Amino acid sequence: MKRKRLNRDGWGFMFYPYYQIRVDDDFFHGMVCLIRFTDGEANYWQTPKAGRIQVTGAGMTWMQLVPDGCGHVITVKYFPDGTHDSERKNYPVTSNPKYQPSIWYVDIIDGIEYDEDGVAVFIDKYLDVIFTPEGDVKVDDRDELDGALASGDINKEQYEAALAEADLVLDKLTSDIPKTEEWCAKIRRIVEDRIVNGEPELISREKKALEEN
Repeated sequence: MKRKRLNRDGWGFMFYPYYQIRVDDDFFHGMVCLIRFTDGEANYWQTPKAGRIQVTGAGMTWMQLVPDGCGHVITVKYFPDGTHDSERKNYPVTSNPKYQPSIWYVDIIDGIEYDEDGVAVFIDKYLDVIFTPEGDVKVDDRDELDGALASGDINKEQYEAALAEADLVLDKLTSDIPKTEEWCAKIRRIVEDRIVNGEPELISREKKALEEN
């Protein structure tokens, strides 16, 4: 299984502002990681209902939620504040007009670790759940999960746990997407307020080396 850092340096995102914040509130207990894209070209995926989906680009924010006691990481990929792509003709009204999600991407994981620079790392268990505000819902990379079982990279217990976690995500997050959107907006507001009030950016080893040079 692959280890993936939540500053997403594997995507080349290591030099963007990254925050890693513990949140304990009535509606969320866990870790929230925020990446703010200060530059970069827009990149897109295609989905049946929403059409062309922006996933990166200047002004976007990725919020990653790691709920306590769960085997998944939720990534909400937000448009630049207060906007959404005009191509999204069926885009719904959001609970907070400032925070408009483009897509949710949920990684099924086998646990969380921390690297020497304090950046959280998740152990990817192959399976993903993807959904949009317009109602696209997809379970992705089942073939990779099946292949990992066949190769011995994971055992039967881990395999079945991944499938059960995906079912949990589908039931909990995609059965009422507007409710999920509102929940995410509440969490993001808490995190944004803390950043405004001085929550420090977590500087990865890569960014630190760049600044020192």
